[in-house]
Amino acid sequence: MLPAAARAWFAALCLGVMGQAQSVAFTFDDGPRLAATPRLSPQERNAAILAALKKHQVSSALFVTLGNGADRPEGLALARAWGDAGHALGNHTVTHLDLNAKGTTLQQYQEEILTCDRVIRALPGYRPWFRFTFLREGNTPEKRDGMKAFLKAKGLRNAQVTLDTSDWRLNEALVAVLTQHPGADVAPIRGAYLAHLRQRAEAYRDLSRQLFGRDIPQVLLLHHNLLNALFLEDAIRLFKDLGWTLIRPDAAFQDAVYTLDPQRPSPGQSLLISAARSLGLQPKGWERLLDDGDEEIRLLKQQGVLPASFE
Repeated sequence: MLPAAARAWFAALCLGVMGQAQSVAFTFDDGPRLAATPRLSPQERNAAILAALKKHQVSSALFVTLGNGADRPEGLALARAWGDAGHALGNHTVTHLDLNAKGTTLQQYQEEILTCDRVIRALPGYRPWFRFTFLREGNTPEKRDGMKAFLKAKGLRNAQVTLDTSDWRLNEALVAVLTQHPGADVAPIRGAYLAHLRQRAEAYRDLSRQLFGRDIPQVLLLHHNLLNALFLEDAIRLFKDLGWTLIRPDAAFQDAVYTLDPQRPSPGQSLLISAARSLGLQPKGWERLLDDGDEEIRLLKQQGVLPASFE
């Protein structure tokens, strides 16, 4: 049984906007990337993602990992293109270090946030938003409490994610296949990606209903990578076909759900998973939400698309 105060807090969140249509905000981490990939150059990848967003009139957010490219003029130009196109730009550190790692100090992590912020705040579309790398908010009370105080002092929002995906792992599969066979048919990977997105979307929608008795505006986590350069338009169509409304991240963050501050001692969690754990709940079937696309990778191996040795 939850304490009375917790029950009252939880009931207030359940009120929300009852009957509101399901909506989703697209956000991308780790960009802009200047690393080489098969088929598309960094400039082509960036342009392809922005073109898909423009075609479908999607306003999104890019969370910049400075060391991936924006610390160089050619990469900074790619980040600027997002702001010029009307998208938001947020902070995702310099080197994507892991706050939960024993060797990562609180001071080091905070210095990377400040370094990234000094660069991106001059770009159009800048928002005072920070997203934790790996969605890990610290493995000790000192780190977790230190980061909460730091973000508050700097006026930075914790840009939470509710609809977490493992698109990064399917991107690794795509790059591995094309590196070995540049002309390979990538349709099976496209299919696996869309199936993964659908499974996650439906599962997190169901989880929000279990927790709050309503649909919430979901914040979707994707990555600035080759997979989305090739298949983002298909992903957008998937959500439209599901009947979901595509909204701005700013609008999603206005929901009361994003004021939640659950205890998050476990690594890499959707806000909804964290909320469920804080309440002592174990939603049915949530194991699929905690893997890294394992089922999709298994099926790709079974189809012979990926070698058995692929990790």
